[in-house]
Amino acid sequence: MVKFNKLTMFFGFCMGLMVAILILTQCSFKNNEMNVNQHPPPRYIPTVPKKMDFAGEEVPLERWEVNEAFDRELLYNYNSAGNITYVVKLSFRYFPMIETILKENGIPDDFKYLCVAESNLQNQVSKAGAAGFWQFMKDTSIGYGMEVNDSVDQRYDLVMATQAACKYFQIAYQKFGSWTAAAASYNCGMAGYQKFSTFQQTRNYYELQLPDETNKYIFRILTFKYLISHAKEMGFAVNESNGYKPMNVRTVKVESTISDLTEWAKGQHTTYKMIKVFNPWLRGKTLEVKNGQSYLIKIFEE
Repeated sequence: MVKFNKLTMFFGFCMGLMVAILILTQCSFKNNEMNVNQHPPPRYIPTVPKKMDFAGEEVPLERWEVNEAFDRELLYNYNSAGNITYVVKLSFRYFPMIETILKENGIPDDFKYLCVAESNLQNQVSKAGAAGFWQFMKDTSIGYGMEVNDSVDQRYDLVMATQAACKYFQIAYQKFGSWTAAAASYNCGMAGYQKFSTFQQTRNYYELQLPDETNKYIFRILTFKYLISHAKEMGFAVNESNGYKPMNVRTVKVESTISDLTEWAKGQHTTYKMIKVFNPWLRGKTLEVKNGQSYLIKIFEE
């Protein structure tokens, strides 16, 4: 009798265990089925504004191909949130200087966004060898009054490079009669833009079939203008409190050769590293200064 009760209890336990497993399996299947059928939360998609201009020249957004070209660049760059946030932070540091130089040279303020499109406000070097914030090629930069050699490369001097870019924009505007065309030619060259416009019998950027990169170029500039100038509304929580502020520096005029930048830096109560950080145009460990020449070196101050 005892053996029978134990056997009965054992089979009862096994049956209960099987039922429990079956119930758990069914619940798990239903949960998985629910997860598959559930839709992910909607993701914000930025839309092309109803009106947009570059340097006061209206963008014909009523044309579908123009609207979609802008939309493509807007979607692509908006979804590069880390890059946009970093650029907006940098804009607090560099835009004031760039804006001042553009204004002094009669260049529309919107051209600061061209600088963003070129380099993301950083001293970069392209595969083709273009360098600095404004991405000048070596031969082109020399033609616009910049010095480029093993010791000095003024493409990395933001003031010098911005002034050189202004000279380019002035010449291009006089040639094409449009700031949009002047900006586009910065990508494909004045000669290139002239060639395409002559063949297609128009200088209007939005009516031209240009190389793929140039076709996107103005829309990339417009995208940075839109995202940076509407950063808060677009969800990029960057403002004066957390943006990168301009740094305090003093300027030293150098009129004789510096044979050792490390020792010279120590004499200025700073370091070789800080000299390089604030003067990226200094490319070597020394600085040769010829008769009649002089350079301005920035010294960081706390």
